[in-house]
Amino acid sequence: MRGLTGEGSPGNRGGIQAVITALAVFAALALFASSCAAGGTGARDEGPAHADSVAGAAAATPTAVPSKTPDTVNAVALIKDDPKVAPEVKRDLKPCVADEYPVDVSYGNLTGGSADDVVVNVLTCGDAVGVGSYVYREQDGSYQNVFKAEEPPVYAEIDRGDLVVTKQVYEKGDPVSSPSGENVITYRWSSGRFDEEYRTHNDYGKVVGDTPSPAPAS
Repeated sequence: MRGLTGEGSPGNRGGIQAVITALAVFAALALFASSCAAGGTGARDEGPAHADSVAGAAAATPTAVPSKTPDTVNAVALIKDDPKVAPEVKRDLKPCVADEYPVDVSYGNLTGGSADDVVVNVLTCGDAVGVGSYVYREQDGSYQNVFKAEEPPVYAEIDRGDLVVTKQVYEKGDPVSSPSGENVITYRWSSGRFDEEYRTHNDYGKVVGDTPSPAPAS
């Protein structure tokens, strides 16, 4: 009877330990196979945490502040109330359709003031020929005329902080719609006035369609 191995004997305990070890190895292999079958998204799957971190980074990114829209002015009133504007320009400044006046208005910093300057071009209704160009600078809550050009056709624009005035040139016989060229004059604000910086002249090429076609051979 002593030759049989009892439940509490060393030999029996060694067998049980071997079975437990085998079961642990089998469980580990099963867990490894399960993680591989899931595409390796076990402990390394950090999708939710990554999304939270991205959301936090986006929330911390400062948003762009929109630029201030310049205050609009009544350009027609500026022209009509301005003693420096020629009487004929004021007289001819009338609505083309309903209450639409032929004026182009631009805003920009030309004189270095605290408020945007205002460039006003007065045109004709029929063919939109510029009859006067003016620059107004804000001073003490009102706008003062600091530049004018009233030799038509003329048009003023703001170009990178400079005032650019275009004057079309006509030769004898040119129709209003087809000038021969243009003078482009650039002005820059200095010592309380606009000084001419430089000018260029451009000759317009003649359109092929304007050249008379030769008579067909008889």
